[in-house]
Amino acid sequence: MKLAMRVLLSTLFAFLVAGAALAQTEISFFYPVAVGGPVTKIIDGYAADFEKENPGIKVKPIYAGTYQDTIVKALTAHKSGEPPVTSVLLSTDMFTLIDEDAIVPIDGFVTSAEDKAWLASFYPAFMLNSRTGGKTWGIPFQRSTIVLYWNKELFKEAGLDPNRPPATWAEMVAYAQKLTRKDASGKVTQYGVQIPSSGFPYWLFQGLTTENDALLMNEAGNEVYFDRPGVIEAVQFWADLSKKHGVHPPGIVEWGTTPRDFFEKKVAMMWTTTGNLTNVKTNAKFDFGVAMLPANKRRGSPTGGGNFHIFKKSSPAQQQAAFKFIKWITSPQRAAQWGIDTGYVAVRADAFETPVMKQYVAGFPAAAVARDQLQFAVAELSTHDNQRVTKALNDGLQAVLTGTKTAEQAMKDAQREAERLLRTYK
Repeated sequence: MKLAMRVLLSTLFAFLVAGAALAQTEISFFYPVAVGGPVTKIIDGYAADFEKENPGIKVKPIYAGTYQDTIVKALTAHKSGEPPVTSVLLSTDMFTLIDEDAIVPIDGFVTSAEDKAWLASFYPAFMLNSRTGGKTWGIPFQRSTIVLYWNKELFKEAGLDPNRPPATWAEMVAYAQKLTRKDASGKVTQYGVQIPSSGFPYWLFQGLTTENDALLMNEAGNEVYFDRPGVIEAVQFWADLSKKHGVHPPGIVEWGTTPRDFFEKKVAMMWTTTGNLTNVKTNAKFDFGVAMLPANKRRGSPTGGGNFHIFKKSSPAQQQAAFKFIKWITSPQRAAQWGIDTGYVAVRADAFETPVMKQYVAGFPAAAVARDQLQFAVAELSTHDNQRVTKALNDGLQAVLTGTKTAEQAMKDAQREAERLLRTYK
């Protein structure tokens, strides 16, 4: 009897210790706030809902600013020995995070048949920036493609079919010429098209290079092709929209103010992330359309946006808790609701089969455009030493758009700098 009592007490003690340890599992979670809208409230709500279902785990969201701010803060914290347990960072930061030995592969947590089915559920296009070297390093969360938004009222006023967006580069120029307006003094009051060139110029540019059937880098992330003819042609086309055709604002166009220019009818068509879809739906006081980007040699867009990563210096218990949270927040129902609430693409096909998403798409077909474009999508520019390589390209693009360099010279200079940076990764 005494032995049985001792066994019972020791078992109870073990449970209490395990319970206490579990109760202490806190996941610090860096999240970038880079796109407008009440995103922090949504994330806080997810954290609270997860904690209710998993009382042994506490999720602590830390809003870290832009994507650029967040990667800097995450790597600084990693080097100091106190990184976040998980973080949503640009999918293109994958090579940088691996080179810094900051993250662990997700594959190590995938053990059950259910786990394997979950990992296989994401759209293949989104996994292009999530895997390398046969390992999965990131899990798609707030992912996007670039889409074309157009003002249907301005199309009608210009004598264009409001339900037919431009399908090719040539059509986009022709439409934009009809949509560009000037006042009596000759000053442009409404531009036909706007492609932002601050913030993420390389990403918008990759829409053009993809449509011109040109790749910017290899899968291993140690080669770039900035000086190839198709790339030079693409940047020349972008510059010509302003300099030759007069249908696009001159110089550098701000990423953040482009949606506002669209709302204020300063521009009739804009290229931006599908992550702005809910913002446009809420704030456009006119009927608008959303379409895949216009094609040249082919259709296409790079994917974009953020992935979840799990940091190496967190404890095994924290890593397991983070994995549980990531699986939970990317379930079909939550992926669908996240897409509806934000405009990002629901990252898995079965999310579009949920009743809530089916109802939403039936009433708002624009929500399916970015998903449909995934079949034509390519990986977003991502290399080793990614921030400096991307900066070399961004500097070249902005030099062309401001007229300080020719397209050929700017891309050759960007290629030379990128090759110098990538030499050690060959």
